[in-house]
Amino acid sequence: MNNLILIGAIGKNNELGCNNKLIWYIPEDLKFFKDNTINHTIVMGYNTFLSLPKLLSGRKHIVLTRKNIKLPSEVLVFHDKESVLNYVKNNNEQVYVIGGESIYKQFIDYSDRMILTEIEDSFNNADTFFPKFNLNEWNKEILSEHEYNKLYYKHVLYKRKK
Repeated sequence: MNNLILIGAIGKNNELGCNNKLIWYIPEDLKFFKDNTINHTIVMGYNTFLSLPKLLSGRKHIVLTRKNIKLPSEVLVFHDKESVLNYVKNNNEQVYVIGGESIYKQFIDYSDRMILTEIEDSFNNADTFFPKFNLNEWNKEILSEHEYNKLYYKHVLYKRKK
């Protein structure tokens, strides 16, 4: 699907997080995330939703969970991947998958684009990882390169080869 985009920040070993928190705090990358996802729908798992400080302004939230939970009325809750895919297919808008690990795994095969912040660092205690993917199936374009507190990272756009 060309309107389903995975977005995230990963370390050298595809690390995403630890104890339901981001590993690296990079203000400029958080702004990059906001700039890409603002005015769009974001899809996440329940734990990722819980990790947010609040509802992210200017975005429609979808939580995919098997749990029978009560969330704020502004949040759409789906209980299976197919319901999310139908939503994406029937809405002519960009939808960003923002995590966590199991949500990325469920949607990576349906996405034609990924926007990854690739951080030149590793974290041994990570407990959440971005799924491994075959680089030969994707065209890679480096959008920008940065440094923050001696931490080097780049924003990379991956487009699935046709």
